[in-house]
Amino acid sequence: MLVIVGVFFLVVANIVILFISSNRVPSYGIGRFALYLVAPIQDVVSSTIKVARNTWQAYFMLVSTAQQNARLKKELQQANARNSQWYETELSNIRLRRLLDFKISLESPSVAAEVIGMDPSPWYRAVIINKGSNDGVRKGLPVGIPEGIAGQVIDVSAAYAKVMLITDRNSAVDALVQRTRARGIIKGESTSSCVFQYALRKDEVNIGDRIVASGLDGVFPRGMPIGEVSGVVRRAAGIFQEVSVTPYVDFEKIEEVLVLLTPLQDQLVNPQ
Repeated sequence: MLVIVGVFFLVVANIVILFISSNRVPSYGIGRFALYLVAPIQDVVSSTIKVARNTWQAYFMLVSTAQQNARLKKELQQANARNSQWYETELSNIRLRRLLDFKISLESPSVAAEVIGMDPSPWYRAVIINKGSNDGVRKGLPVGIPEGIAGQVIDVSAAYAKVMLITDRNSAVDALVQRTRARGIIKGESTSSCVFQYALRKDEVNIGDRIVASGLDGVFPRGMPIGEVSGVVRRAAGIFQEVSVTPYVDFEKIEEVLVLLTPLQDQLVNPQ
C-alpha cells in the first residue's frame, strides 16, 4: 500500500514540475535544474508503470490460458466419454451378432435376454435375466451362449427369470467326453469350475478333452459344449476317477444369454 501511495505522489510531483518547467521556466538555470531533478523520477515512474502494465498483461494472459485449458479439458473428457460409449456399443453389437448366429444354428425357437443381476449369496451361483413368462420363458428351460451351456431356469415371473448356473452345487448336467464317449455328470462347485462325476476309472479321460451335453437328461441339447478337462486323478482303489472341468462360459463376464423355448428332448445343436 505504501508503495502505491509513494508512486502516486511521484507521478503527481513529476507532472507538476514538468508543467512548471515547460511553461514558465526557460531551458537554462532553474530549467536545467528541474530537468536534472525530474528526469530520474520520470525514469522510475515510467519503469514502474511498464512493469505494472506487463504484470497485468501477464496476469490476464494466465487467466485466459487457465480458462482455455479448463475448456479443453472438459471437451477432452466429453470426447473420452463418447468414445467409451461407442466402444461399449461396438462390443455389445459383436456379442449380439454372435448370439444371433448361435440362435440361427438352433433348430428351435429361443429368446435372447440380458443379465441384469447376480445372486449375492456365496452358496449359490445364479443370475437374473430380463425375460419372463410374458416372453415364453418357463421353469426348467436350458440357457446358453455361443461358448456353451450357461445354466437352467429355476424361477420365473412375468418379466424376469432366475437362472441357476452350471457352477452351482445344485446343478447337474448329463454329459460325456466327446472324444471317447465316456459318460458322467457335470456338477458345480460354487466356484468357477465343475467336476465330472461318476466317470469310470477304466474310461479314457485326458486333460484337454472336450465335455459336451449327452442330451439324456431331457434338459440340455445333445452336443452342446460344456467345458474342457483341466485335471484328472485316477486312484489305485475305487471305480471312479476324479475329473475337473473348466467351463467354456466365463460366468464373471456373462452379459447376454439365449433361453431355448421348445420341448427340450426335441432340440439339437451342431457341436462346435
